[in-house]
Amino acid sequence: MGQQVQRLAAYAVIVRGDRILLSRLAERVTKHELWTLPGGGVDHGEDPRAAVVREIYEETGLHAEVGETAHVFSMHLSDTWRRGRRVDAHSVRMVYDGWVASDAPDPRVVEIDGSTADAAWQPIGDVLEGSVPTVGLVNEALAVLLPHRRQRVAAYAYVERDGQLLLTRNSELGPHPGVWTLPGGGINHGEPPSATVLRELHEECGLDGELGDLLAVDDHHFTGTAPNGRREDFHGIRIIYRASVPPDAEPRVVELDGTTDAVAWVPLADIAADESSYSSLVRAAITAASG
Repeated sequence: MGQQVQRLAAYAVIVRGDRILLSRLAERVTKHELWTLPGGGVDHGEDPRAAVVREIYEETGLHAEVGETAHVFSMHLSDTWRRGRRVDAHSVRMVYDGWVASDAPDPRVVEIDGSTADAAWQPIGDVLEGSVPTVGLVNEALAVLLPHRRQRVAAYAYVERDGQLLLTRNSELGPHPGVWTLPGGGINHGEPPSATVLRELHEECGLDGELGDLLAVDDHHFTGTAPNGRREDFHGIRIIYRASVPPDAEPRVVELDGTTDAVAWVPLADIAADESSYSSLVRAAITAASG
């Protein structure tokens, strides 16, 4: 039996849409094309979460964040080669859920003469079918790491005037870029939903509103990319109030570089003719208002 060698390493699964961020091992590590998760060995005294963030930057040039918990994978090879010698190797590998900003640049290798030769977003389908050759850890991690689960309670305003509905459009930082929705947003801790509606009307549309009756409560469940770039299994609870604004009020975007890039009065007839441009929240609110 060779010398016993144990290695502690930390990695991250970073998914954007249908692609996963991977690093290609350098020729000095393997003569074959082989891709792996970004990450690497944990230095003595180093926090594993700090280690994986450091490794992601060195291997991809991207500034990442990772979740609080990890899946642990153990691999024991009692007779293998490491750095030109026969050893009894035991690898303990922690794999975190990771994410980078939605507008992050293309990945590039920063570390010179390291174990990584390239970095790229690879199609998950190609990884799973094997046309992108990977180390076993990639498929193991994809099989067990699920999107971050998040439940959010939000309140919105249904403001109708002369056959038109006041709507806001999701920016590139929003959950559905280019899609129109009702003005509103997340309820702050301890904040009454009714107060949320009036605050969001002012923040998103620059308007001072007056609250009406509760119109509807519905929910929306989907998997997608959050504004911070994290993949989420998202469940939204949406509280909708009727509201009104002064007759001559014209909306404007107040918060620049946020999740809203346009506000407008949209004819109800236009919404009925083009459902794909409007969120399910808009359709649910119109149905409730006309019921």
